[in-house]
Amino acid sequence: MAEQGDVLSNLGADGAAKGNGADTQPVAGLLSQYVKDLSVENPKAPESFQWTEQPQLDVQFNISARTINDELSEVELKITANARTSQGTTYIVELTYAGVLGMRNMPEDQKHAFTFAEAPRILFPFARRVIADAVRDAGFAPLLLDPIDFNGLYVQQLQQRQADEAAMATPAGEA
Repeated sequence: MAEQGDVLSNLGADGAAKGNGADTQPVAGLLSQYVKDLSVENPKAPESFQWTEQPQLDVQFNISARTINDELSEVELKITANARTSQGTTYIVELTYAGVLGMRNMPEDQKHAFTFAEAPRILFPFARRVIADAVRDAGFAPLLLDPIDFNGLYVQQLQQRQADEAAMATPAGEA
């Protein structure tokens, strides 16, 4: 994979390749990243600041992508964190952190892997900081999310999909 500078120098402002006729090497990189949506709820403040019970955390992740053009895609890393105690909801943070990817001369399977495994890995530390700051700014101790093995999750989902497809392809009564 090429460095980000290579991607930037080979793609124009519109995302189209600035071709010289010899641009055949696979190139992929993150061109920009941004907070697309951020919601912070502190529904029981100020009472929740006096609760002594440790909140139970529920953190959910979702990755989605959309094609912008032949060489550009947007990847969204959605993170929802809910903190609850027996007394009620302490806070809810919902973040959609996105990035624009540039990819050229790559087979579809490599584009898919870069989009759903590598790009979230690159975006996650920045999204993690936004979540920590949002929780801190809501008046609580920062929520420091554990690192996530996006590549491992990607491989696991591919294997599960292949197993599901193989199970559907097996005629009834044969196993």
